[in-house]
Amino acid sequence: MCQLLGMNCNTPTDICFSFTGFQARGGGTDVHRDGWGIAFFEGKGTRLFLDPQPSCDSPVAELVRHYPIRSLNVIAHIRKATQGPTGLENTHPFIRELWGRYWIFAHNGDLLDYAPEFDGSFMPVGQTDSERVFCHLLQSLRQRFPRGMPERIALHSALDAFAAQIRPFGQFNFLLSNGDYLFAHRSTELHYLIRQAPFAVAHLKDEDVSVDFSEVAGNSDRVALIATQPLTDNEIWLPLPVDRVALFFEGAFFAGNVSAPDVLAGA
Repeated sequence: MCQLLGMNCNTPTDICFSFTGFQARGGGTDVHRDGWGIAFFEGKGTRLFLDPQPSCDSPVAELVRHYPIRSLNVIAHIRKATQGPTGLENTHPFIRELWGRYWIFAHNGDLLDYAPEFDGSFMPVGQTDSERVFCHLLQSLRQRFPRGMPERIALHSALDAFAAQIRPFGQFNFLLSNGDYLFAHRSTELHYLIRQAPFAVAHLKDEDVSVDFSEVAGNSDRVALIATQPLTDNEIWLPLPVDRVALFFEGAFFAGNVSAPDVLAGA
């Protein structure tokens, strides 16, 4: 199966440290050798880097690792192919426009006998179940909210309902963002932590690299990280609730369709 990495912040932040550990899992410390990708939101635009080569020895991944792009929302993916051959068209994350906004999506799992009907508004280019479900998701949102993007709570509820509809087809771990929010759904494995003051030293599991965030972060900074498996070995990573769509906004974790964030310290 694939692995996911997401970041949501209250101030633009680079993901270089976390990506260093994540990159190693693409054929170095793990078996995910079938491509990788990462998307950064910057205002209304996005930077999207895709490579069908293993991330552990990808020159593009090395560029991203050392390029401190600051973003409020980031989604990354390393692929272990289950449906569709290795190639750019099947490399996550996927991007589409809805309601005048870019949406980014990445999926970990395997949806069997999944063949939704499309109305032509969003069509897959590649052969993966992941791109099919992304197009189906956006089509469902467009049909449910024809007048435009709804308020956060209504959007969150609609995503919960869609995830429940898809779960019978198989494992459905995913990350989704429109640049404002980061949504995460755990079917099998997905963890998170929130870094905020007082900051401490973090050490990667996959590389012997440490960062003292008290030296680089401001007292008001708050960063939420979501990963299939924890990236550090000296911080408290918490499992996301199973079969629920979690929402992250400004570095805070919303456990459900509630109006106030449940912020949990991650270090």
